[in-house]
Amino acid sequence: MDSQAGPYLNMRALCSPLGAARLCQLAMGCAVIAMVTHSAGFSGSQGVFCMAAWCFCFAMTVVVFFLDATRLYSCLPISWENLTVTCAAFATLMYVTASVVYPLFFVQSECPYAGCDVRNFRIAVTVCSILGTLAYAAEVALCRARPGQAVVGYMATVSGLLKVVQGFVACIIFGALANRSEYSHYVATIYCVVVYAFCFVLTVVVVIMTVCGRTKAVRCMSFDRFVVVCTLLEVLLYLSASVVWPVFCFDTKYGSPWRPSSCPQGKCPWDSKVVVAVFSSVNFGLYVADLIYSQRIRFVSSRMHSNSRV
Repeated sequence: MDSQAGPYLNMRALCSPLGAARLCQLAMGCAVIAMVTHSAGFSGSQGVFCMAAWCFCFAMTVVVFFLDATRLYSCLPISWENLTVTCAAFATLMYVTASVVYPLFFVQSECPYAGCDVRNFRIAVTVCSILGTLAYAAEVALCRARPGQAVVGYMATVSGLLKVVQGFVACIIFGALANRSEYSHYVATIYCVVVYAFCFVLTVVVVIMTVCGRTKAVRCMSFDRFVVVCTLLEVLLYLSASVVWPVFCFDTKYGSPWRPSSCPQGKCPWDSKVVVAVFSSVNFGLYVADLIYSQRIRFVSSRMHSNSRV
């Protein structure tokens, strides 16, 4: 070993609040997966989603922790800070969803036919999943840019974190659209689907550009201006979709404002239409907030740049 070289392991990744948060993520993820496979169990599309979310987040955290601890991330042509905070924010949303879905469909107050041990394991899974959510949220809080501090990466800002939430909400919309939403009945609802897809792709492009460190590719118009222009376009498109979708789904001329009594639970097109309508409004609000914060970031960065020239 070269005595002049530094340590091979990144001690900050092991002995720091950020390292402790990631170790907690690994511990909770391992506990959840072990208990589910051992006795808690899962079934149906809801259980498959929860298990897939936990396994994906666990594998992602293992890779992030290993690359950070061994400093191998320096060999990758990416912005490490942007990538890690994006992964943590996405994992937080996945864990929040799984922590709600799993107890809702699998935890009962009475002991099931398999005995109270199964119920107790499922309660323990829920508790560990909630703790994992807190661990991922702690990493986001530790990496998030704060006023007065130098911004390391765009994804650490409020605008960057909103991009992750927007993409996650869009995935919920796509899931509802695929579940008997009957969006193909009218041209107007097809237009809404095109809007959702276009805005999702645009959001993903911005995230990929920041994670891959390709913001210099758009320096001809500046990355902050590029983000503001894209966000403004998304706000206008989502505004139109948030108005058009409810009209063509719940107006008496095109659909029903009330849930049909004969509609089967879990297979009702009306339910999917409601989910799309609600989360369209949610994403519209997120894009509006993103536009406000993006403009604020641009103003602050421009002012700091002008002050530095003075």
